[in-house]
Amino acid sequence: MTHTALLRPRDSDALRAEIRWVAGTAGVPVAFGGEVHGDALLLSEFVGTLTNGLRGLSVLRTSGLGGRVMDSGRPASVADYVNTSTITHHYDGPVSGEGLRSIVAVPVVVGQCSRAVLYAATRGASPIGDRTADLVVQAGRRLATEIAIRDEVDRRLRLLEMTAPASDTAPAVAEELRDIHAELRGMARSADDDNLRGRLHTVCERLTRVMVGAPAADAPQLSRRELDVLSQVALGCTNQEAAQRLSLAAETVKSYLRNAMTKLDAHSRHEAVVAARRHGLLP
Repeated sequence: MTHTALLRPRDSDALRAEIRWVAGTAGVPVAFGGEVHGDALLLSEFVGTLTNGLRGLSVLRTSGLGGRVMDSGRPASVADYVNTSTITHHYDGPVSGEGLRSIVAVPVVVGQCSRAVLYAATRGASPIGDRTADLVVQAGRRLATEIAIRDEVDRRLRLLEMTAPASDTAPAVAEELRDIHAELRGMARSADDDNLRGRLHTVCERLTRVMVGAPAADAPQLSRRELDVLSQVALGCTNQEAAQRLSLAAETVKSYLRNAMTKLDAHSRHEAVVAARRHGLLP
């Protein structure tokens, strides 16, 4: 297993968290879902089910409600699953065994590929309401964003593994690695998952050590936010550009930069970056 695979949190954990959120927020009797592997959706996460009929079920692309949304990339719902004419009925047995009637299914689309499907369902005759459907769509979009961030992190880490820079790294490669470092810090700030955020910061620290060595014993203690801002400044970003990349207000960026300059005893942005690198705080 590669270091990249070891660093990535399990997508199933993020999926489980969204399903629990849907169940708790929408108040539906049943919420479930699974990840897509190739042309099949494997149902693995459940809240509120009474049987094991759906557990481990492999839903093929275009088959049933889940296969339909997995193929189209768009949400869909049915008011009466067994009797509807808009889907195939390969899975009527386990659905009926669970007593499900009204179901909404939402694909988690990253790029143009369905990576998972979220469901909310009721056992009564009343159809799934718009509010519930909107909440499932919201959860699906949030999960899609999280998976997209993880995919990008994996891509960046693979690039790092292939580059393996030496101490005499060519300037162009060094600048690319610094850009990667800054982007990873930006991703860490926007990540919703605390575990993923911590792992991203760990990768940033590893990258810094590879390029400039361990931080000096007397290095100033800069906060993560101050390092986030300095990493953008090191790329030549203005305060406004750094604010946009970090989703912060320009005044907030200015405040973090001022604090960092004070700690580094620097009188300019350039001096702050040079001092941070000298102390082993930035690549």
